[in-house]
Amino acid sequence: MMRRKEARAGFLFALPWLFGLVAFMFYPLLMSLYYSFCDYSALRSPVWVGGDNYVELFHDEVFWTCVKNTLIYACVSLPLSMVVAIGLAMLLNTNVKGMTVYRTIFFIPSLVPMVSLAMLWLWILNGDYGVLNTALGAIGIKGPNWLSDVAWTKPALILMSVWGVGNAMLIYLASLQDVPTSLLEASELDGANAWQKTRNVTLPMISPVIQFNMVMGIIGSLQVFAIPFVMFPGGTPARSTYFYATYLYDSAFTYSRMGYASAMGWILFVVILLLTLVALKLSNRHVHYGGV
Repeated sequence: MMRRKEARAGFLFALPWLFGLVAFMFYPLLMSLYYSFCDYSALRSPVWVGGDNYVELFHDEVFWTCVKNTLIYACVSLPLSMVVAIGLAMLLNTNVKGMTVYRTIFFIPSLVPMVSLAMLWLWILNGDYGVLNTALGAIGIKGPNWLSDVAWTKPALILMSVWGVGNAMLIYLASLQDVPTSLLEASELDGANAWQKTRNVTLPMISPVIQFNMVMGIIGSLQVFAIPFVMFPGGTPARSTYFYATYLYDSAFTYSRMGYASAMGWILFVVILLLTLVALKLSNRHVHYGGV
């Protein structure tokens, strides 16, 4: 009887959260799936059209342009950001005077709000009087038009993604501090150099964290939205920065095509799910868990 009362009390305390989960998560999720098969503009009742939205998407040139831009961005920014984050974490894990200050400096960029960050980089990357091109000019290099040259817009966004690796760096740093010093000392006694210790001891010991950040990076890079939306309205120039999430947003709130946008959302969900499962499957053999 006492256990039933405790269970009932626990359920009553959890009931507001369960209500919120159903009302604000499960219901919108199911309705978006239904709307993806409808012609729906949010201003009138949805009309069932079957798979027409999905068929139209696969014949939509703008859709494939956005897919291409997003994949290029993800395939370059994700591995580059991971390498930079791990490298910074290893540097910040050394015993150097003032290390706390250095850690703070490298972490601060990840705390800047997205819109503020975009406005800051608009100033930095300005082709005429931007800070970056001014610095390049000081050493005799003529900087490109980062914001208006099709060849340089995506590299500019990739540069910004690398600049904001503070969160991942902090996670790597915490995992590096958990690597047993006994293993590193044993490898030194066996004659291992710095690279061999990193490859055979350090990286395997932090491999679960690398796997976690890789999965989160896949999800985040395929949903990139805020910065290109602010910096490059409409994907300018020539839709070179028109990403998947931006087109999804425009379809829903600019063109009032909620059904079309819902179909895009579900395609993105399936792609992210498949890529995550593939990444987990391929990386599991390289992931080492302590005691396993």
